[in-house]
Amino acid sequence: MTSLEDVAAYLPSERVPVSDMTEELGLGPDEAKVFQRFYGLSEVRREPGGTLTDLLLAAAGKLTTLRGREHHVRYVVQARTMPVVVPHPVNPVHEVRDALGLRHAQAFALTHHACASGLLAVDLCGKLLGADGHPDGLALVLTGEKTFTRAARTVPGTAINGEGAAAVLVGIRGDRDRMLGYATRTIGRFYECLSLADALFTEFRQIYADSLAEVMLAAVEAAGLALDDIALVLPHNVNRVSWVRLAKGLGLPLDRVFLDNIPVTGHCFCADPFINYQTAVELGRLHSGDRYLLATVGLGATFSAMVFEH
Repeated sequence: MTSLEDVAAYLPSERVPVSDMTEELGLGPDEAKVFQRFYGLSEVRREPGGTLTDLLLAAAGKLTTLRGREHHVRYVVQARTMPVVVPHPVNPVHEVRDALGLRHAQAFALTHHACASGLLAVDLCGKLLGADGHPDGLALVLTGEKTFTRAARTVPGTAINGEGAAAVLVGIRGDRDRMLGYATRTIGRFYECLSLADALFTEFRQIYADSLAEVMLAAVEAAGLALDDIALVLPHNVNRVSWVRLAKGLGLPLDRVFLDNIPVTGHCFCADPFINYQTAVELGRLHSGDRYLLATVGLGATFSAMVFEH
């Protein structure tokens, strides 16, 4: 059974207030106030002097259970939101693999589900490890990106993106954080992402909450559970108001949706649910036996959710 053997998160130390980003993001004063007061975004993290390889290595270096088990790692997978994250011929996933002494592992990137690619990578790695027939086999999933262009720094009218990373060690023994259910749905007519025509963009906003709620419920059902069995939802950090509305629509108490990081990290691409997992564990919000749900949406448009038992 697919399991999370270890999860580590890294957030750069530099904090950039949203109020200081208006010019670079092309925001008017009123728009900035909406992001701060309505969407609940206060600041994001950045590491101007660091590369994407540095960012990913900082997270992977905190995986304490990887030490001494490097020879068991069969796959190193970079889950990307954007198809292109560095200039050619730089290849961060190969650089991280080599720096960690994992040259024997197969390395590749996934970007098909945009910000939902992290959950796709966990599911795929579990299937690959299961097919290999090596019960001790491991896969390393890397998430997080640099905000190197204006397009990478914001989802217009929705989120402000920050730099942060998470590394996930996936196994199949099922000793801890066992995956119980996974659901994903891609609605292809929104494939143009940020280039959608106005009518399609309006439609996407209208179907967003219901589509994500449907996928969350499908993942819970696949796990053989009911929504009341879910102790905590670990979401992507696009903004607070969307999760308040979704929780209300589901009849889910808001204190069971982990929103603590939204004000201080912004949206860190595929890394969000895993960063939230690490913070929730540190704060004592997850206990042995708790069932929890990771939920995220990738522009394009892919809605995904995954249920685990802690």
